[in-house]
Amino acid sequence: MLTDLGHDVLSGVEVDPRAADEVLLTLANQEQRVLVTEDKDFGELVFVRHLPHPCIIRFVDMQAVEKVAAMRELIEQHADAMHEGALIVVTRRRVRIRSRKRNEQGDD
Repeated sequence: MLTDLGHDVLSGVEVDPRAADEVLLTLANQEQRVLVTEDKDFGELVFVRHLPHPCIIRFVDMQAVEKVAAMRELIEQHADAMHEGALIVVTRRRVRIRSRKRNEQGDD
């Protein structure tokens, strides 16, 4: 879907199927890519280890069709937050956006 919309997409499997989360986070940050995941470990890398990061979108317990719909909504309604490096958690019932500015201030 993202490719069809003209976005440059790179799968972690294409990079290295066994790449560590830190490697994927570093690559996404260097290339200014949005990192899309289901893995909650990226939160630890950002909040505990304070690693630099691009926008991270985490989908929680959603089917593929739900993720596609949610991603379309994010692109349409929250593009600014994505460009600003927000951390976004998406569930079936809610979208939680945490801005980079808030993260850098140390607010939780």
